[in-house]
Amino acid sequence: MDETPGLGRRLADRFAAVDRRPELVRLARRLRRTLPGDPGFGDPLSTAGTSGPQAVARLAEQWRTARLAGRWGGVDEPSAVHELGFGVLQAWQALLERTGAGRGDREVTVVFTDLVGFSTWSLAAGDVATLDLLRRVAGALEPAFTERGGTVVKRLGDGLMVVFDLPERALEAIFAARAALTEVTVDGYLPRIRVGAHTGLPRRIGSDWLGVDVTVAARMMELAGNGHVVVSSATLDALPAGAVDVLGLEVRPHRRGLFTSAPKGVPPELGIWRVRTAVATEG
Repeated sequence: MDETPGLGRRLADRFAAVDRRPELVRLARRLRRTLPGDPGFGDPLSTAGTSGPQAVARLAEQWRTARLAGRWGGVDEPSAVHELGFGVLQAWQALLERTGAGRGDREVTVVFTDLVGFSTWSLAAGDVATLDLLRRVAGALEPAFTERGGTVVKRLGDGLMVVFDLPERALEAIFAARAALTEVTVDGYLPRIRVGAHTGLPRRIGSDWLGVDVTVAARMMELAGNGHVVVSSATLDALPAGAVDVLGLEVRPHRRGLFTSAPKGVPPELGIWRVRTAVATEG
């Protein structure tokens, strides 16, 4: 009687038992954290793109799911081999991103907004008034963005992330949104937004956008302080000739405080500008 199939099964089961040992899984996860890239690489969000490691990761996960369904009743137990294999893919994806291959292939303008003084006000106002305010703010801001070609990517508490194909439409929408917000008031609170914008080649992952250019846009918003609009030189450079004048805007260099350090996450060579509505002068 040939016992080879039975021996093969016993060896496979023994290997699987070793592979699932908690101490080995913990070691594999620690090793992943020392590798470049995202140590959580492998979930549906991180593997939704078209790069080589993302495609391989999707196939590996499909194979693993099918194998689990056939061998262990669909129970997804931790695996040291799984962690190490995805660690390799994680490092591969990080290498592609460093060399530019992981960036997007379409230039967009990313806009972030945030309500000034919202957290302090909401603590005193309570949940009912806070929810009322957020609904009214959304009703004012979102149409101003979407009617001008913007796509609301996500809502971030009291802020928004919006993406535009054209930087001039982004600037037009920003100032339309600020104007619409002047009609909103709740319990004496007059909401104001600070806004940041940056133009680049972020990477689209499903319905989200990720990458350095998204981070830079968020940093522009943080620099907008007490209700200003701050944009990068990349956004200004991407505008058609004369767009600033057509939109009735004025651009000035952003000046940080004397003792304020350089903003983190912003390339040192990138110019930072403050944009506002041009003040009409009488002839």
